[in-house]
Amino acid sequence: MKAVTWQGKRSVRVDEVADPRIEQPTDAVIRVTSTGLCGSDLHLYEVLGAFLDPGDILGHEPMGVVEEVGAEVGNLKPGDRVVVPFNVSCGHCYYCDRDLQSQCATTQVVEHGKGASLFGYTKLYGQVPGGQAERLRVPFANYGPIKVPEGPPDDRFLYLSDVLPTSWQAVEYAHVPDGGSLLVLGLGPIGQMTARIARHRGARHVIGVDLVDERLDLARRYGVDTIDLRQYKHVADAVRDRTDGRGADSVVDAVGMEAHGSPVTGVAQQLATLLPGPVAAKAVEKAAVDRLSALYTAIDAVRRGGTISLSGVYGGMLDPMPMMTLFDKQVRLRMGQANVRAWIDDILPLVTGQDDPLGVEDFATHHLPLSEAADAYAMFQKKQDGAIKVVFQP
Repeated sequence: MKAVTWQGKRSVRVDEVADPRIEQPTDAVIRVTSTGLCGSDLHLYEVLGAFLDPGDILGHEPMGVVEEVGAEVGNLKPGDRVVVPFNVSCGHCYYCDRDLQSQCATTQVVEHGKGASLFGYTKLYGQVPGGQAERLRVPFANYGPIKVPEGPPDDRFLYLSDVLPTSWQAVEYAHVPDGGSLLVLGLGPIGQMTARIARHRGARHVIGVDLVDERLDLARRYGVDTIDLRQYKHVADAVRDRTDGRGADSVVDAVGMEAHGSPVTGVAQQLATLLPGPVAAKAVEKAAVDRLSALYTAIDAVRRGGTISLSGVYGGMLDPMPMMTLFDKQVRLRMGQANVRAWIDDILPLVTGQDDPLGVEDFATHHLPLSEAADAYAMFQKKQDGAIKVVFQP
């Protein structure tokens, strides 16, 4: 089969690789019909190469049709249409029983001190072959895959794999008060959907910050009050101006470690990727190579007693946190990988009904064949051609 493989920094290609097969009785193999390119894939493309091997298959947002199931998969059969969550979780451990599938005790990567394994996402998270491929082996298929109806286009359901539950959890963790305000930092795929979900769930005032024209325009179409980062030296001041001087009730940081505005740490990120493999791994995982400008903005812009929800990925451990400010402002902080299965019952009615309240059917800006993956990664990383969400169709 053909699959998108990592080859080095800013280098991916489509290779011919071995077809996946049933390895455990709880496995399934699916034929992938659509698979997303995620912003967190760019971390692999740019700064996390020390935790990858050439030939690793990328991608964690797949859906498709079941081709084969193991002997203990009683809930699926060949021909079923399914979406596959990016978490690899068992469904019956201490953490899964508490809807913390991203911490699954069965698939935790103990060697690296990390939570549950993820599809297509480095040695830190299990080095499980990903879904940017023609076929995918799905472990724990008796629990993970989400069956969806036949008929509607893939885009109606694809984002159940990551974008929708990640955004839903971001809003849930933000604890926006009834009729309150939410600031969304970063209007990429997660930020866009977070803003839509927040408005759907009753947030009175949603403010979005970005510096890409197409992203700002798209957010405005869904009723978001936008702030163009290029026009404001201090975003928090602009937020306070729009929230009676207090700041936002809640903030979602949908940016993470590749935020703009921190040239020193940006250089540190790039230098770390040039080190020998084991040294680079230590530098990226342990040293201060995050760009924390988005988080600092969140702390500045949230009102006293407010909540910050982090959905953007951070990787370093030694970055200075403004603990005095967090304590003084009595800020609540929640974060973590999305627990996909925990939110599906809430989200599924929004994508299976007649209407499309979250605008999933036209969310993708680009539908491309898998063969164009290398160009698509470069385009998405450089924010060219209005690329907000890219979907591959193997």
